[in-house]
Amino acid sequence: MKIVCATHNLGKLTELRGALAERGVTLVPQSELGITEAVEDGLTFIENALIKARHAAKASGLPALADDSGLEVDALGGRPGIHSARFAGPAGGDAENRAALLSALAGVREEDRGARFCCILVYLRRYDDPRPLVAEGVWEGRILTRESGDQGFGYDPLFFVPERGCSAAELAAEEKQRLSHRAQALRKLGELFRP
Repeated sequence: MKIVCATHNLGKLTELRGALAERGVTLVPQSELGITEAVEDGLTFIENALIKARHAAKASGLPALADDSGLEVDALGGRPGIHSARFAGPAGGDAENRAALLSALAGVREEDRGARFCCILVYLRRYDDPRPLVAEGVWEGRILTRESGDQGFGYDPLFFVPERGCSAAELAAEEKQRLSHRAQALRKLGELFRP
């Protein structure tokens, strides 16, 4: 089965492909089909995931899978949230976003650095699917005062995983795929999934 993946983020694509390959699903990135990114103007993760999935499904004529995820930091009132990929501004990348987060948390005590990664996955059978499948995953942790590890992507080097005693960027890829917010959402989606 072929599904268009509504992302241009290679890290997300790799994680999603790995998890769905065993189900016989071929995940095709929208970029391979010449589909541009959707305008994410929703106010929530679920709104943005639906926007992306509908855009990709309509443009491709294929079923679509979209992920909207981000980091919520307690000391910042839940920011960066849906703006996680653009926390340092529209031209900022992963390194700039991490630097902006460390700057925003300067002087915040370790015990007040609680945070979580949130992921919403949406699967549409067709662009006008009236019953999209929606799954959520949440990964609790806290923000470190400096980067640690070189695996993963995004905020992984700053996200401390209490049950493993290390950052998400220090986990082996297989372990991250068992623990992460995206992995949790994929497991839940798998329980609902009917191509």
